[in-house]
Amino acid sequence: MFSNLSTLHLMCGKAASGKSTLATKLSQSPQTVLISEDQWLGPLFGDQMSSLKDYRLASGKLKTAMQPHLIALLQAGLSVVLDFPANTREQRVWMHELTLLAGADHVLHFLDMSDATCLARLHQRNASGSHPFTLSDEQFHQLASYFEPPLPDEGFEIQHYRDSAS
Repeated sequence: MFSNLSTLHLMCGKAASGKSTLATKLSQSPQTVLISEDQWLGPLFGDQMSSLKDYRLASGKLKTAMQPHLIALLQAGLSVVLDFPANTREQRVWMHELTLLAGADHVLHFLDMSDATCLARLHQRNASGSHPFTLSDEQFHQLASYFEPPLPDEGFEIQHYRDSAS
């Protein structure tokens, strides 16, 4: 880890595993900023996202636009809670690059929850209307099929949260 006081907090876990809830909690620390992909994608690209391919395209554009801003925040000594999914190795490569370019510390928060737990939370979230996007069970399973747990060779400092039900 670097000696810089700033830390990039990354979120890894299936849909409805608790990533945004944890991100919000982490962002309450002093000198810490929360940046949520969902809060940006909805207003910017919500009407253009009807498939996983559309999401990938919009997310890629957002990452390209946000990268210099994220690096500047970290280099200014602020910690950043990046509530973007770090759910595939490919997504995590970009995030690891951010830490290297900014010279920042990092923590990858891995929320290792069962599908049953995530689906129960998803149903509650969908019913409450509290999230900018709703997912069907089918969409959850489609997204979950792409999920890749982080591996030690990726170079992250991992904080592992396990599902108490599994």
